[in-house]
Amino acid sequence: MTRAHLALGSNLGDRLGFLQSAVTALAATPGIEVTGVSRVYETAPVGGPDQGPYLNAVVALKTDLDARQLLAVAQTLEADAGRVRGERWGPRQLDVDVLLVGDERVDSPELTVPHPRLEERGFVLAPLADVAPDLVSPPEGGWAGVEATALVLQPSPQAARSEQRS
Repeated sequence: MTRAHLALGSNLGDRLGFLQSAVTALAATPGIEVTGVSRVYETAPVGGPDQGPYLNAVVALKTDLDARQLLAVAQTLEADAGRVRGERWGPRQLDVDVLLVGDERVDSPELTVPHPRLEERGFVLAPLADVAPDLVSPPEGGWAGVEATALVLQPSPQAARSEQRS
């Protein structure tokens, strides 16, 4: 199985609920094992129209799927959340980006892996550092405008149920 990382973001509706639904669906997807989920961060939007703040997280996976197959899963998760692609960098219920898939390199009109703006985005780097500290070194003082929250995503339905019982 290949190590992979997906970024999740939401700034419309039940932001935490959309992120949790994505994590739960990923854990239930054949060929995907969720191995870690970052803390949840709140960030101001980057680019696009005036819009509310985002909740962001990164999910670490082990997978038998390649980058294009993970993109298809990501797009299904977005559609299931009600996302309609409109204005670039506009508000959305759920955004799922394929960041890294092992050593795989993809450069096509529909997908670039590693993600082309990965190194520019503190809202992706901060949660990625939580689940892959071997890949990202936080800058001294952290990333500007990226605030960790007390919100928690459960890595699997079983973990969510056991957390609710405690």
